[in-house]
Amino acid sequence: MATEPPEKKLTEQAQAALAAVHKGMLVEAGAERVTDGIHTEPGLSEGKTYQLSLVCAGTGSAQLVFLPANAGAKTTVPCDGSVVQQRITADKLVRINVDGSRGATGVVAWQIDAL
Repeated sequence: MATEPPEKKLTEQAQAALAAVHKGMLVEAGAERVTDGIHTEPGLSEGKTYQLSLVCAGTGSAQLVFLPANAGAKTTVPCDGSVVQQRITADKLVRINVDGSRGATGVVAWQIDAL
């Protein structure tokens, strides 16, 4: 019997952690390798409030950055399986970037819920 790749197991762990904190209406979700990062421009309604939940499962950490910077606070996301949550107030366009720190490995999963 072949063993599952560790990425698959880490993705399942990260998505299970997100499911435990899900509230509101799901807008967007996904999972990527930490080395690939997340670079998304979700379709958010201007003036509405959303909750971004992130989980990094693996080793090291990742940096969460918003453009424009006033959409949310820059945050370090530890790759220990814990959930990092942040409220987002949407402007016309919000870009969310999550990049792994040097040497970080694993999977980062995210979801955006409308509150």
